Amino acid sequence: MTVRQLSVFLENKSGRINVVAKALAASGINMHAFSMAETTDFGILRLIVSDVNKAVDVLRREDFAVVLTDVVCVECPNVPGALSDILEHLASHGIFIEYMYAFAQGDSAKIVIRPSDIDACIEQLKQYGYSIITDGELDADS
Repeated sequence: MTVRQLSVFLENKSGRINVVAKALAASGINMHAFSMAETTDFGILRLIVSDVNKAVDVLRREDFAVVLTDVVCVECPNVPGALSDILEHLASHGIFIEYMYAFAQGDSAKIVIRPSDIDACIEQLKQYGYSIITDGELDADS
């Protein structure tokens, strides 16, 4: 019950993110969420997209280095304290978070988490009553 995330490695050069966005758009691939992290030499663009396999093919044809990673996507209320409750619960069970990002619309928020232990993270979130979102469910929302 995970979501597949693309990590695209980009040179720190003007316009590189737009090349990715244009290539995906030209192939009819929607970006549900993304996060950009940078170092001095390169950036990592993390993406949740509507068609993972097609996106990998498109971006590799454009000579981008692309890596697929399983992440957890949890839905929660878009209210103050919801994220804190989730993080506190995961920490109390020894689940370390490597990175995360979120997107919200209306009363609902979706949090993308790369935990140290995916199975334990999913188990704890389910026990705590949260909904885990899968690739297919994200595609249905677009």
